Amino acid sequence: MSTRCLLADDHPALVVALSDFLERSGIDVVAIARDGAEAVELAKAESPDVALIDYRMPRLAGAELIEGIRAAAPGTKVVVYTAEMGDSLARDALGAGASGVVLKEAPLVDILRAVDTALHGRTYVDPALAGQALLNPRAGGTLLTRRERQVLELLAEGLSHEEIGERLGISGETVRTHLQKASERLGAGTRTQAVATALRLGLIS
Repeated sequence: MSTRCLLADDHPALVVALSDFLERSGIDVVAIARDGAEAVELAKAESPDVALIDYRMPRLAGAELIEGIRAAAPGTKVVVYTAEMGDSLARDALGAGASGVVLKEAPLVDILRAVDTALHGRTYVDPALAGQALLNPRAGGTLLTRRERQVLELLAEGLSHEEIGERLGISGETVRTHLQKASERLGAGTRTQAVATALRLGLIS
């Protein structure tokens, strides 16, 4: 069964292009909203698998829009599609319950990657946001906790879970928990991907 998607954007040309792309990619666009309030209403009526939304919409926008959709349709994953590069947007969106943030300037295939990541219970953040505070621990970012970064750094050095646990004074099981959460935040399917993504984004060195 194909993925059911709610598309919310107030730019008609973009809606047409995105809807066509999603349909051709096997994603069923079950509803289209032209403003935030309508997006919440349609989410409640349709309970789609995922809602792909513009962060800035008329009537209801931003974190309130995300929270509104999540309250109206708890099973719906929210992926934000935005032109903004502000260092607070992604942090606010994820904090409000979004499962992904994709920049409008990114290749369209990144939307599919974000949707797939969200549907698998993980978080997707556009790699182009690597330079923003959200993804830069030295700038006070919060994508990964200090312990999660430590675990990934030691993993990158080739240490096993048990060796990492001994180094940090925690159990191997706790190491696995930190690694799992870090992988989810980074949208990585394996620990190798988690390390590679963290290195690429400058989260670890």
